[in-house]
Amino acid sequence: MTAVDIHSLVGAYALDAVDDLERVAFERHLRNCPTCAAEVAELRETAARLAEPVAEAPPPRLRDSVLARVAHTPQERPKQPAGRRAEPGRRWAWVASVAAAVLFAGGVGTGTWAITRQHFINQTSQVDAVLAAADARAVTQDVEGGRITMIISPSHDAAVALLSDLKPPKGSYQLWMIDATARPVGLTESGSGRFYIRGLAPTFGLSKEPKGGSKTPTEVVGKLDLR
Repeated sequence: MTAVDIHSLVGAYALDAVDDLERVAFERHLRNCPTCAAEVAELRETAARLAEPVAEAPPPRLRDSVLARVAHTPQERPKQPAGRRAEPGRRWAWVASVAAAVLFAGGVGTGTWAITRQHFINQTSQVDAVLAAADARAVTQDVEGGRITMIISPSHDAAVALLSDLKPPKGSYQLWMIDATARPVGLTESGSGRFYIRGLAPTFGLSKEPKGGSKTPTEVVGKLDLR
């Protein structure tokens, strides 16, 4: 099996669609490939979320706003000569106006969207930098029925923490960087997730906390030596 073949198994492995020989080979590969470890964790998180039925009724003002926009938008457009397409500028202006109506009806301003999008882009870039670092290495531990994978890059003084398939907590899971003191670096009410952590310490810890977290660890369920 070539290096290209082993990397290509990441999706099949995440969905448990590999045979016994492929599983053994890929799990051996995972010990030394933080990029594949990150992809497996993210794919499993996505698959778990897709399996959960989620339904949420839209607020009444959203329906009213969209219907009002539709009422003022011509439903039958003038016919154009054969072979002539609608002007891109007008088509996209109409789409943008409806999108804006939906955003504002839902209480989300364009300024908020721009900030959120930029934050996502920045964090993705930071995560990619850690995964691609020449000195990146992975440390894993089985915890609470799932697994913690820490991908560490000393040259970036940063890490990416991946929680995969942990039992959902009654309150929250809280992430810590532990040196002389414990510094909180993440909080989640799910058993899966990805966290970019700036500033390394000798030890990473995971604890169970009440919802909203706490200032110091209450019930530590996992510790990883990052040295």
